[in-house]
Amino acid sequence: MTDLRLALRLMAREWPTGEIRILLAVVALAVASLTAVSFFADRVRISLSQEANVMLAADLVLSADRPLDPAFATEARRRGLAVAYTTTFLSMVQGRDQARLAGIKAASAGYPLRGRLRIADAPYAADRPAAGLPGPGQAWVDARLAGELGLLPGKPVQVGERTLIVSAILSHEGERGGNFMALAPRLLMNEADLATTGLIQEGSRITWRLLLAGDPAALAGFRAWTEPRLGRGQKLEGLRDARPELRDTLDKAERYLGLAALLAVVLAAAAAQTILRRYVTRHFDQFALLRCFGGSRKRLFRLYLLQFAGLGLLAGLLGSGLGLLVQQILAALLGDALRLTLAPPSWRPFAIGTLAGLILVLAFSLPAMLRLAEVPALRVLRRDLGPPSSGHLAAHGIGLAVVAGLLFWQAGDARLGLIVVGGLVAAGLAAVLLIRVLLAPLTALAGRLPPAPRLGLLALHRRGWETTLQVMALSLGLLAMLLLTLVRDDLLAAWQDKIPADAPNRFAINIQPDQVAPIRQWLTAHGVADAQLYPMVRGRLTAINGRPLDPKAYTEERARHLAEREFNLSALADLPPDNAITAGQWWRPGAAGEFSVEDGIAKTLGIRPGDRLTFDAGGLPLMGRVSSLRKVDWDSFRVNFFVVAPPGALDGLQASHITAFRLPAGRATVLAELVAAWPNVTLIDVDAVMAEIRTLMDRVSQAVQVVFLFSLAVGLLVLASALYARRDERAREIGVWRTLGASRRTVRTALAVEFAVLGLLSGAVAAGAASTLAWLLAERVFELPHAIDPAIWLAGLAGGLALVMAVGLMATRGLLDASPLQALRASE
Repeated sequence: MTDLRLALRLMAREWPTGEIRILLAVVALAVASLTAVSFFADRVRISLSQEANVMLAADLVLSADRPLDPAFATEARRRGLAVAYTTTFLSMVQGRDQARLAGIKAASAGYPLRGRLRIADAPYAADRPAAGLPGPGQAWVDARLAGELGLLPGKPVQVGERTLIVSAILSHEGERGGNFMALAPRLLMNEADLATTGLIQEGSRITWRLLLAGDPAALAGFRAWTEPRLGRGQKLEGLRDARPELRDTLDKAERYLGLAALLAVVLAAAAAQTILRRYVTRHFDQFALLRCFGGSRKRLFRLYLLQFAGLGLLAGLLGSGLGLLVQQILAALLGDALRLTLAPPSWRPFAIGTLAGLILVLAFSLPAMLRLAEVPALRVLRRDLGPPSSGHLAAHGIGLAVVAGLLFWQAGDARLGLIVVGGLVAAGLAAVLLIRVLLAPLTALAGRLPPAPRLGLLALHRRGWETTLQVMALSLGLLAMLLLTLVRDDLLAAWQDKIPADAPNRFAINIQPDQVAPIRQWLTAHGVADAQLYPMVRGRLTAINGRPLDPKAYTEERARHLAEREFNLSALADLPPDNAITAGQWWRPGAAGEFSVEDGIAKTLGIRPGDRLTFDAGGLPLMGRVSSLRKVDWDSFRVNFFVVAPPGALDGLQASHITAFRLPAGRATVLAELVAAWPNVTLIDVDAVMAEIRTLMDRVSQAVQVVFLFSLAVGLLVLASALYARRDERAREIGVWRTLGASRRTVRTALAVEFAVLGLLSGAVAAGAASTLAWLLAERVFELPHAIDPAIWLAGLAGGLALVMAVGLMATRGLLDASPLQALRASE
């Protein structure tokens, strides 16, 4: 307890100096950014675990893209399991005057097997648990669909060829699908009415589900019986698989936010290293005096260890508390997008954040404490200390290893961690090389300048590696600001600019062959004269060069998914204008038995020109040779296909048609006429979908910006700490210059030149790093064309010059006002 009280007294004495406060702030902010992401992800994981069966509406689900064999349900009932069916798909529903795309679910009696549906008598009114399902001839709609179509209980709604009566507002539905099904408003109907709608037709994208609930042993037995009998396009989902699309989205969002938080950790490590180096230098004399007063190395080491442990613990507690508050902002931004009721946060992220703060401070204080432990009592008489021991260098390695460990932990997997750590190491080496090259001509330049600027340039060149480390620390802070202010806006603007102004904003699918001519006439009559209707057949790739296709043989998840799914096949005479041949050649008129494959999917599945492909198209084989590979511009928003064949190749197969067209703003109401005339046709409003996606992207980008704000704050503190760390040496230099007769104006000019060059060097390094990161994000993540933005370099150089000069002159203002003797004493 005596050592603890003494350690607290020593820490209290250090508080007014400012170093401890800066170190506490940077570590606390870094911990806050980490724990905010961790708290939010932890809440989602807890919610998924607690509500997994509610999200499935069952304990086990068998899903397929074709109607399921009744033998599965028979076997489930034989084992004593409760059974229910659902059929889900997208289609148009029509109110009195307008139509909307909706996610439709037809459910059988007993649905949901787990959880409860909740209904209300009006949108957003008080709700209640539902007793059963909508009766035959009835439908429940969610508040969004009710608002868009003006539907209330008692009003009719047209679903395909069937008119249903809205009997309630669906306020809560645990089970929701992913993709467009998650974005679209919802309608729930009775399975008995499904056949009368006329919507189940060839070419429709429909998911059939068999829901099961019951004893765990019976479920395990059914799973063991079913798995060997699963066909292509069929899969089992258990409680651990609930909401796979949400888990995937969460993993990506967590990594994205986590990588943003990593910047704060790297900045905090740089600031801690800078601050603690100065702290050690200032305490050499204090340590030597304590040794003279009888303090042993072991006890003094323990005193400093207690100080830094207390500081790290306090930083971890403050950062974790701040992260707990900030995660509420993330939950408000992303909770609705995930469509999930978030559970209260657990204490696990708080404990991890506290431990992270403690470890971060101790890891970078260890080299400092080892260096202090080497200070002899003779330091009070002799100023030399000698070179650091090998243990000192090993301690630096421990600090770097701790930061690397945090990077790996936050990245989430070894491969991504290696990329992040390797990228930082490569960037650091490149920055050191660049800084040394830029510093080289300073001596020659100084010889041609007046005395004042010459002093500033020579001081930079004389310190060499110290200047290099200082520029690297300053450039990290500037990099955080550039990423936050410029690069993010440029990338989002480039993404929005990718969508052509004349891109189609409506897709019409499920058009039957006998409807092609009248729908083409209707479109022409309403000012859409250039709309092309393409035949489309659903087909599953079954063999390549006669070898059966086994999805399990592929190691990549995307390849397995593509091998499992059905493709939309079409027949084209001419190469579309937004397609380009990358291998082989387009077919000649009259060609038959050929395919053209999109080059991305060809690379994923290992398909090359000359290969023979076999598809199962509605139970009929469709075979042909790959004559070409195509690069497709999917951002054109026109109709495109992974696989196409020559005209006539799909004759004899059950086909539907698809088209895309642009409808001017203000004319959307005419689409109700099209849906009324052909109820089976599904219209997809691209503008509405893009509005949903933009809203989601805006929320995600706002969440990332919240995390980046910590990096911005830490970056500013890094700037201050990097300049403040040289305060003692500058005080000594200023004292010497003033003693040798330099005026205050000369010294001020020399310092201004030194800080200006430091700012320009730091700004150049930061701008180069920001440009490289912008290119990597654009090319590898967002897949956007990237051009060098002069604004990044202008902002980097100007921002570095202004910020470093302002902070530097402010940090040395007191030294200029002091007498030469006071300046020399301040540096001791």
